[in-house]
Amino acid sequence: MRFDVLTLFPGMFAGPLDESILKRARDGGLVDVQLHDLRAWATDRHRTVDDYPFGGGAGMVMKPEPLFAAVEAIRLLAPEPATVVLLTPQGRPLGRALVAELAALPRLLLVCGRYEGVDERVRRHLADLEVSAGDVVLSGGELPALLLIDAVARRLPGVLGAAESLAEESFEGGLLEYPQYTRPAEFRGWRVPDVLLSGHHAEVARWRRRQRLLRTRARRPDLLAASELSAEERAWLDAAPDEPLD
Repeated sequence: MRFDVLTLFPGMFAGPLDESILKRARDGGLVDVQLHDLRAWATDRHRTVDDYPFGGGAGMVMKPEPLFAAVEAIRLLAPEPATVVLLTPQGRPLGRALVAELAALPRLLLVCGRYEGVDERVRRHLADLEVSAGDVVLSGGELPALLLIDAVARRLPGVLGAAESLAEESFEGGLLEYPQYTRPAEFRGWRVPDVLLSGHHAEVARWRRRQRLLRTRARRPDLLAASELSAEERAWLDAAPDEPLD
């Protein structure tokens, strides 16, 4: 899958893209990330990409001319059709369903906003989709773009070492992930739950499932309404205590 990233600060991507899972995915040809400096499409000697907003107000607004010119040029750099994604606090929250939709596309062109935002004509006539990292305002779209690239890349075939890892992560099936333990079996008097040491795979699976139910109810009860639970599980959860099971 190809990601084109249009940004004023390409250097912000160097570290995250050159480490861990994303590095392996890029080295293996599973993910292609191309960075583009928006100032390359500025037409004056000062490489201006922003201007004062009409009507007054604080801050500067990103101009439409360089953004349109850049996106139109970048689209021609690869044969796959590019879906233009504007990273903005006003966009659709980046959640599990949206990530799955984006992972099914062949190519994403990510536009990183800055300053007070972009000219409204960019939203209406250039962007295919607006995406937000959440209910928080950041200095620009670069960090949300990195979040999006990482989340989408994980869903691509071959990127994760174990495909089953996706099925058990938080938010899959509308539930948070179960607690994880590793050696030693006892640390500072805190023991790993006996069921995880039993070797009984069916009991371990049941324990993990119930922990997911309890943890979701305690931390994200809003997820339960749309989660994939059987009638038996919902009845069990209604009768279960508030504290996690050991």
